[in-house]
Amino acid sequence: MKKPTPPAEIPEIRAGQSVELLKELHILTRDGKLNQDSRRKLKQVYHLYQFIEPLLDGAQTLVDHGAGKSYLGFILYDLYFKERDAGEIVGIETRTELVEKSRELADRLSFPRMRFLACTVEDSLSSSELPETVDVVTALHACNTATDDAIRFALTRNARHIVLVPCCQAEVAATMRARKNESLGKTPLSELWRHPIHTRELGSHLTNVLRCLLLESHGYDVTVTELVGWEHSMKNELIIASKRGAPRKNARERAEAILREFNIEELAGRFAY
Repeated sequence: MKKPTPPAEIPEIRAGQSVELLKELHILTRDGKLNQDSRRKLKQVYHLYQFIEPLLDGAQTLVDHGAGKSYLGFILYDLYFKERDAGEIVGIETRTELVEKSRELADRLSFPRMRFLACTVEDSLSSSELPETVDVVTALHACNTATDDAIRFALTRNARHIVLVPCCQAEVAATMRARKNESLGKTPLSELWRHPIHTRELGSHLTNVLRCLLLESHGYDVTVTELVGWEHSMKNELIIASKRGAPRKNARERAEAILREFNIEELAGRFAY
C-alpha cells in the first residue's frame, strides 16, 4: 500500500507553511494530500498574495475588515508576518461566533500577533483598540455595501494601502431599478439598464467605478485587475489603492456627474464624500 505523500514533499506548498492551517482552509485534506481542486485553490491564494506582499513592507498593522472566518488574515500571517518580529493582523467581524473561532485557531496555530474584534462598522471607526493610522486594510469578498464600509474605515484610519475584492454589489442596481421609469424619460442612456439583467450587471460595474473615483478623490492611486481567471469566479475584480498624493478634485466631480447622469444622486453620501 502506497504511503500518503508528506506535506513537505508537495512542491506547491512553500517551506514553513502551516500544514494545520492548510487543512483548516480545506486546501490540504485531513491526511495531508492535495487534490486537483485544492491545488487550484492554493494557486489562487498565492496569486492574491503576490499582489499584497509588496504592500506589506514595513507594515505594523493590517486590518482585515469584514473578516468572516479570517482566512485571508491567517494566510497573510502564515506567509509573511510569522517570520518577522513586528507587525500584527487585526480581523474585524460583527459575528461573535466567528471571532471566537478565529481566536481559537490563532491560539492553536501559535500566531500571537493576530487579534480579532467583534464590533460593528460604526464602532470600528472610533475604537481605541485600533491605532489612529493603519498601514493596510483588506476586504476579501465583502458583500454588497461591506466593501464601502471597509473603504470608509480605511479613509478614517488613514490607511496607506487598501486591497478590495468586492462581491454582490446590489445597492446601486436597486436604486437604478427603483427610479427606472423616471430615468427612461430623462436620458437615452437609461436603455443601458432598461432590462433587469443589464441593471444588475451595469449596477455592479458602476459601483466599482464610483469606488475607484472615491479613492482617487482622497489621494489614492488605484489599480484594477483580475483576481483569478473568469472561469473560476465572476466575482473577480481586485482593486488596489495606495496613498500617493493630494486629493483629486476632478475625481469627485466626475463621480458626482455620473451619479447625476444615472439618476442616483441620493447615493452621493456613499460615493462622493
